[in-house]
Amino acid sequence: MTMKMKMSVVCAVVVLALFLIDVGPVAEAVTCTPTELSPCAAAISSSSPPSGACCTKLKEQKPCLCGYIKNPSLRQYVNSPGAIKVLSSCGVTKPKC
Repeated sequence: MTMKMKMSVVCAVVVLALFLIDVGPVAEAVTCTPTELSPCAAAISSSSPPSGACCTKLKEQKPCLCGYIKNPSLRQYVNSPGAIKVLSSCGVTKPKC
């Protein structure tokens, strides 16, 4: 399997996980729904820069990141090098939970 195919599989798994898992609300103003971060999937799994929609959603979902990190099903995606790169590119600091 080529590296490009592996990255495509990883991206598909991330998107699928985001669609299947709902962490629940953390704050009243934000509903924590990992699927809201689906615009970031391409940037997380490739070297492409994050879109404006991705950065907007990351900033909206920032209060939810600790919940995602504490969720065993999502932790690996939030802590991945690609996700950390996207957070940094969008000006969102990774929380210390």
